[in-house]
Amino acid sequence: MPLPCPPNADASAAHREAPGRDRAAEISSAGYGDSARLGYQKAVAVQLLKGVFERGDTSVVDRFVRPDYIQHNPLAPDGAEALKYFGAFQRQQYPDLRYDIKRVISEGDLVLVHSNIVLTPGTRGVAAFDIFRFQGGKIAEHWDVLQAVPATTANGNDMFSTVSRPRTEAPGRAWLTAYNKRLVTSFVDRLLMNKDLSAVESYVGPEYDQHNPNIPDGVAGVKAGLGAYFAQFPQLRVTPKRIIAEGDLVAVHSHYVETPGERGRAVIDLFRVRDGKIVEHWDAVQDVPESAANDNTMF
Repeated sequence: MPLPCPPNADASAAHREAPGRDRAAEISSAGYGDSARLGYQKAVAVQLLKGVFERGDTSVVDRFVRPDYIQHNPLAPDGAEALKYFGAFQRQQYPDLRYDIKRVISEGDLVLVHSNIVLTPGTRGVAAFDIFRFQGGKIAEHWDVLQAVPATTANGNDMFSTVSRPRTEAPGRAWLTAYNKRLVTSFVDRLLMNKDLSAVESYVGPEYDQHNPNIPDGVAGVKAGLGAYFAQFPQLRVTPKRIIAEGDLVAVHSHYVETPGERGRAVIDLFRVRDGKIVEHWDAVQDVPESAANDNTMF
């Protein structure tokens, strides 16, 4: 959920060992169950990010990325070879870069990774969401949203920690995934697509913890913050593109256009659900650039 914020000065610069190539084919071809497949996808996504951007190990691209890899990061061209070059370029510019991964969820063929990318030690870095689509056990497509971490926030929370209980970054019980996904989908439809502020009272818990740096904590904070945002941009149009859920975590990747004719913003909202109420929210917001190194858009 964005509010007006300064351009992401650092965001454009940003971007463990898992089973090998044969293991991808084994798990994706059945026999290990959905939980094992999702776990495999999450492990591969983490290894790719850590390997390419933190260790400079481009061999993980050969192992886990399809040659016809589709890229939506506006700074990078399509293809596995282009990903290798992009990673090497980032390592050259930022040899001490750290990809501090906070939480990872997977549903179907999609994986979402929420991270703090620290380009240079001692700096606040970038809040990043990466989404990967798998095909045949390998990564076939990638989207991301990057936002520079500000010095202060309106709520006193950073953009990454877990404040609600239980204080764990791991997703909750899998059997709640479908219910929580439906709940968040309905919430987004009412609040963001239809600008109905009463959805906050219907869906949000009284101890709502906010990590958007521009919005205060709690129900009152989100109502006041979004109420002002809707008033400032009465023609706001929010178009969800994909929703990924696992356990108590639900992520929504959307295109926000505040004024007709503008390119708009790419936004990923991540919600935590407990006992049928939304209790915590993280996000990242990135302006859609005028031009890109690929023709795929950010969505």
